[in-house]
Amino acid sequence: MLPATRARRNREFVDGFRQRGLEVSRLESFSDAVFGFAVTLLVVSLDVPRTFADLFNAMHGFPAFAVCFLFLALIWNSHYKFCRRFGLDDGAARFLTCVLLFLVLFFIYPLKFLFNLSITSMIFGAPANSMRITADQLSAVLVIYGLGFAAVWLALTFLYLHAYRLRDALELTELERFDTRYQIHRLLILVAIGLLAAAFARIRPLLFWSGWTYLLLFPVLRIYAVSYRQKRRALFANPAGR
Repeated sequence: MLPATRARRNREFVDGFRQRGLEVSRLESFSDAVFGFAVTLLVVSLDVPRTFADLFNAMHGFPAFAVCFLFLALIWNSHYKFCRRFGLDDGAARFLTCVLLFLVLFFIYPLKFLFNLSITSMIFGAPANSMRITADQLSAVLVIYGLGFAAVWLALTFLYLHAYRLRDALELTELERFDTRYQIHRLLILVAIGLLAAAFARIRPLLFWSGWTYLLLFPVLRIYAVSYRQKRRALFANPAGR
C-alpha cells in the first residue's frame, strides 16, 4: 500500500497531516469549558418564558444567537484543529491559549449586542421600545467589534506561528509545513479584514461600509483556498512532501 494511502486510512493522519495531539490535554479541556461558558453567555434569554408572548419575544433573538454561535464554533474548531495537529502544551501554548480565551469572553457581549441590533432588527423590525444609537455610538460598537474580531484571530495566528517555530522539534514534513503556513496566511487575512472594518468605522463617510467589509472574506478566502489546494495537490504528489 502506498504511504499516502496508509496516511489517509490511519487515525493519526488527517489529509496527510499527522495528528500529534490525539489525547485530550488539560489545556484543551479547560478551553472547552471556557467555550461552553461563552455559549451560555450567548443564550437568547436567561429567564424561562412564562407566557406565549415572552416565548415569542425570546424567539426573536434566535437568528442573532445562531450567527453568534456559528462564529464561536468557528473559533473553537480552529483551536481544536491546532490542538490535534500539534499537541503542544508548553508554556507559550498555554499563555497564548489563555489570551485567546480571554479575548473570546471579552468579545461575547459586543458580538451579541451588534448582532441583536442588526440581524434582529433587519428580520423582525425594531421594537417600539428599542434603544436608539447615534452614529458615533454605532461607530464605537463597530470599532470594538472589528478590533475584537482581529484580536481573536491574531491570537490563533500566534499559536500557529509558535508551532511553526517548533517545526523541527515537531518533525513537520514539507507538506505539514506548507499547511501550517497556509493557516497562518489565512488567519492573517481574517485579522486584516477586522482591522480594515474597524478603520472604516472611524471614518464617517465610510461608516456604512464597515459592516459590509466582512463580506470580502468569502471571495478572498475562496480564491486563496483554490490556489492553496492546487499547490498542495502538486506537493502531495511529490514523495518528498510525505
